Parts: sequence; structure tokens; C-alpha cells
Amino acid sequence: MRPIFYFLLLLINFTSCNFKAKYSESFDMENYKVRAPEFKTGLDWLNTDNPLTLKELRGKIVLIDFWTYCCINCMHILPELKRLEEKYKNELVVIGVHSAKFNTEKETDNIRQAILRYNISHPVVNDHNFDIWRQYSAHAWPTLVLIDPNGYVVGSHSGEGIFDIFDYNIENLIKKHKNELNTDPINFSLEKDKKQKSFLSFPSKIISDSDNNKLIISDSGNNRILILDVNGNILQIIGNSKQGNKNGNFSEAEFNSPQGVVLYKNDILFIADTENHTIRKADLKTGIVETIAGLGYQVYNRFPKGNAKDVGLNSPWDLTIAEDILYIAMAGPHQIWKIDLNSNLISLHAGNGYENIVDDKLLNSQLAQPSGITTDGLVLYFADSEVSAIRKADINTNGYVKTLIGSGLFDFGDKDGNFKKALLQHPIGLAYNNNKIYIADTYNNKIKELDLKNNNIKTLAGNGKEGNSDGDFEDALFNEPSGLAYLNNKIYVADTNNDLIRVLDLTTKKVSTLIIKPKPESDNLQLKDLDIDSTISVFFDKIT
Repeated sequence: MRPIFYFLLLLINFTSCNFKAKYSESFDMENYKVRAPEFKTGLDWLNTDNPLTLKELRGKIVLIDFWTYCCINCMHILPELKRLEEKYKNELVVIGVHSAKFNTEKETDNIRQAILRYNISHPVVNDHNFDIWRQYSAHAWPTLVLIDPNGYVVGSHSGEGIFDIFDYNIENLIKKHKNELNTDPINFSLEKDKKQKSFLSFPSKIISDSDNNKLIISDSGNNRILILDVNGNILQIIGNSKQGNKNGNFSEAEFNSPQGVVLYKNDILFIADTENHTIRKADLKTGIVETIAGLGYQVYNRFPKGNAKDVGLNSPWDLTIAEDILYIAMAGPHQIWKIDLNSNLISLHAGNGYENIVDDKLLNSQLAQPSGITTDGLVLYFADSEVSAIRKADINTNGYVKTLIGSGLFDFGDKDGNFKKALLQHPIGLAYNNNKIYIADTYNNKIKELDLKNNNIKTLAGNGKEGNSDGDFEDALFNEPSGLAYLNNKIYVADTNNDLIRVLDLTTKKVSTLIIKPKPESDNLQLKDLDIDSTISVFFDKIT
């Protein structure tokens, strides 16, 4: 069996197929039909009460998705998987095989949190030692394998843009195996049905308004933005908490997993509406939300140009402003884009679109899923998450990208000290203040301080274990923090997996939890390895 899968791997590596190809016209795989390997036993399963086997799923079409929850490409195919699940709810079973890139992603509870955050409704198995990955000779995230109702592999696809190719082949499998299909629905026990509700849901980013002593939070899981004072009193809510893409007043506006936010001239808030692939503008005086960039759906574009309203975006993750230029950490194409706020013209600022860590002139450099960005007004500092790096990009268009910490796609860890030797693990959030950058070292569950004068980094708070515990800096516990804000000698932390806002007091060296107090009379209050950009596919059997 193994030689057959190695043969498949060679075909995948050396066969280029059209992005929307129905199957590979170049190969007739009829003589290489092979039964799908059974899942290894003894692994942890989520979104189901019991481990699944391919044998018990005979009669169903099975689609296996090899993923890791840090990967932007893996996130991008989730809506398409959901479309397939909804269209073929009686014929198709999707199984996520989580084969982790980072150490923290190997932990079952962290995968559970990712399932909740991304609203995944199909079974997921924790393939923490890459056992299933090796069984199927997977080679990149994401890789998908289609299995027919008799348990034979039909084909494989690596990369994004999955709906058309699998829609076509599933449709034809249904026709071909109509007498063998089991169309009885299967109901799984989902993690979301077990989760206790909290006021915040996976808060991702937080910023401060120092002029007005306010905090602004992206309450991503609730699809809304909260504005509160430093005592936790809610002053405004932007968004009605429904997942959607709707402009209008604050109480009717809809978002889809908003991430980064930035304040402009005290009363304009720009929002990276990540899963709508747009930039939204919230006017804090008029109470109106409008879209200033993006088309409302993902567009594969590495060379943005023109009016921002007419240009498609690809997972904008964080924002910062220098003078009248809005800079966007565009995680999807591994680039930094910018919008001139006077003309609303959009353009590329840094990154050639290839995923890697290469310092060079701005447009020749290579980035890897930038997910946090801040500025001192002269230089952009960004968290390049997939290479576990902190990097900087000149604002001057003739400038360069330079790496402060980080060296490669698979170089990560937890080490303080000089920049050259320091290691991080998938940092996501940054905040700048007075020649220091505060870092949410997300997968290390720590908050760190980077000293730009001394080229040194140290841990401020968190002992590296995941959890929820206040107290002294060295004893405090966090759970994948991903956003930071500096205000009045305190660091405010969006402690994402704990659904909390934590406070680091730099004077007392203590961590506390901010108690958020809803305002009852508020009108709009709602209480309720490699990440690849190419796509390669091979199908064994021309399904007719």
C-alpha cells in the first residue's frame, strides 16, 4: 500500500493542474486504485463521542482534511468545507485530521479551542505524532483526500480553492454509487454544545485611546467591537453580534470575526473584518459603519491597485496608522498593504507574496502570515507569525524589511535574551511604547518585552503553562493571548482562549482580570510543512 501512496505523492509534487480542474486529465489511475488506510487507534477525537473508523463509514463519501490551526490556508478552506457539508449533508462525512506544526497545537484542549473559535462542526482527530499524516503521505497544509463509499481513495488536493473540484467529484461519486450510498444522517456530539457561555468570545485584539482613557476590544467570536473605560464599563457596542456583512448604524451593523482595530483622529475607528475580507470604518460621532475596502469575499491578489472599495482583500488581520496612511497586516498573501486615507487608494507596501522569512527591499522581501502590526511613526513593527518572528519594515517606500527575531518556518521555541538567539512561538499581538515592543507570544502563553535600544527580549508575565491565574507576573497563567494595548503604565491583554481581558500593572508587577460591566441602559447592548499558496490536485479515477 505504501508504494501506491508514494506514487501519488510524486504525482502531486510534479503534476500541475488548473486551479479549478475537475480531475487530472493527464493520468488514468484506474490501475492504481487503493483502499484508504484505517485510522490509527488510541488517538483523541473531538466533535464526536467516539472514535470513528472508515469501516463503519462505508456507504458514506468521506473527505479527510489534514490541517493545523495556525495555518491561514487551512482557515481559508473552512467556509468551503462547510458549504460542501451543507450541500451533501446526507452523503458526505468530513473528518479533520489535525497534524500540528507548533508544539502547543499538539494539545487536544488547544485544538478544542480552535474548533470552537472557527465554528467547526465535523469530527476532528488529534494526529499529534503525524501517524495518519504518514499513512496518507500528506505533505502540506491543507491536504484533502476523497474516499468513495466502498473505502477507496479517489483523489487528493493540496491548497486552497477546494469547493469546485470536490463539488464536481462528490456529485459524480453520488451518481456512480447511488445503489451503495448510505444517506441516513449522522449526528455528532459537538464541542460548541458543551461550552459554557461567557460575555466575551475569543477576544482577539485590543487597543487604547490614551486621550480619552478608553479601551477598544475586538470581541471576535461575538462579531462585534466593544468600547469601554479602564474600569470595565461598556460605553459603546459596534455590531449586533450576528455573523454577517452589513453596514448601517452600530446596533444593526454585522461583522464576521473582526480582528485588528485602529483609531484615527479620535473619532474614526478602522476595523479589519477578517472573514469578510474587508476594512470597515466606524464613525464614533455619527454611529455609522461603512466599508472602505474589499469586496466581501476572499480574492487572491498580490498586486493591489486602485480605489480600495474596488479591490479584493485576503484575510486582513491587523491595522496601524502612520500619518494618513492605514497599514494592513494582510495575512492571506503574506504581505503588508496600505491605504491612503485621503484618496482611499490601496497599494502594496511590503512582501512579494511568497511565504518565507527573507529580508530585502520592501517589495522584494518575503513574509509569513503577518498577524500583528504597530508603529513608532517611522517604522512598522510586525509579528510574522508563521516564522515566529518580530520584523520591521521602513515606512519610506525606498526602505527595507529587517528581521529582529526569527529565522525560519520551522524555527521556534521559548528563549529570552539577545535578538540573535531569542526564540518565540507563533506571536500574534504587538504594542509599541517608548522604544519597547510588548509581544503576545501566543503559543508560549507569555507576554514579553522587546527592548529596541538594547536588542534584548525578556518575559514579563506568564510561566509558559496555559491556564487562567492572576497574581505575580512570574506565576500568572494565560491561554493563547493574541492582542495587547499599553495605557497608563499597564498592559491590557486580549487573553483569547480564556475569553478575558487581563491587566499587567508594570508598577506592582501583578496580573489581574478586568471585570467588564455591561451598561443596562445602553441601546445597542447585546447580552446574549509548509503553508502553500499553490494548488495541486490529482484524482485517481475519472468518475463518470
